[in-house]
Amino acid sequence: MTVHFIGAGPGAADLITVRGLDLIRACPVVLYAGSLVPDAIVAEAPKDALVVDTAPMHLDEIIAEMKTADSAGHDVARVHSGDPSLYGAIAEQMRKLDDLGISYDVTPGVSAYAAAAAALATELTLPDISQTVILTRTSVRSSGMPDGEDLATLGQSGATMAIHLSVNNLKPVIRDLVPNYGEDCPVVVAYRVSWPDEKIVRGTLADIRDKVKAEGITRTALILVGRVLDADGFDDSRLYAADHHHVLRPKKPPQKTKPGT
Repeated sequence: MTVHFIGAGPGAADLITVRGLDLIRACPVVLYAGSLVPDAIVAEAPKDALVVDTAPMHLDEIIAEMKTADSAGHDVARVHSGDPSLYGAIAEQMRKLDDLGISYDVTPGVSAYAAAAAALATELTLPDISQTVILTRTSVRSSGMPDGEDLATLGQSGATMAIHLSVNNLKPVIRDLVPNYGEDCPVVVAYRVSWPDEKIVRGTLADIRDKVKAEGITRTALILVGRVLDADGFDDSRLYAADHHHVLRPKKPPQKTKPGT
């Protein structure tokens, strides 16, 4: 028996991995994360599967379902939104499973920041603009932030930022980032990216809060911040430059000219 932690992706049912979907189709028990996992994915479970929405459950209740499945010899598809390695709360579940001697594995998924970049048709790392992406969040009731991981400190890098689970903290986000990024820095708030009701709100640190309030967005949104979001004067990367050579594209020897030409 194995518990399969599966990243369902950001929302669109066809953004789950083939492996993840195959596991859901094969498991007799499916535990999924409520409104964050689309119905179309859960519907792929076997017709006789036990399918449980874990949104109203606490950790011990979730583990109890896994213990029951283990006793029956049933594999479990534990379906999380996005990629389970980011704010997925899987580590505490795996720790409990370790104590119980229950095996598990993890199947990655498409994270919201990647889906948002795709929706924007934007590369988050551009030459001479930003070569670093910081994935972070702000303090909320469920989780605080360790020392040194506040936005004011992280923002000193000037890197592209993907700020999760923080749209309700937009005012302090702006306050902490303006000193390093400037009020004119581009910002995108991606609400339920890849879902049918997706909204993309573009602005700057100076005006994004008013725009988000006008749209009534209060949850399930990602904040992207950085100059890459509105950059057109960047240099081409060296990767495909004609004079850039590497092991798969070796330097061509100079062509010999025939005498008399």
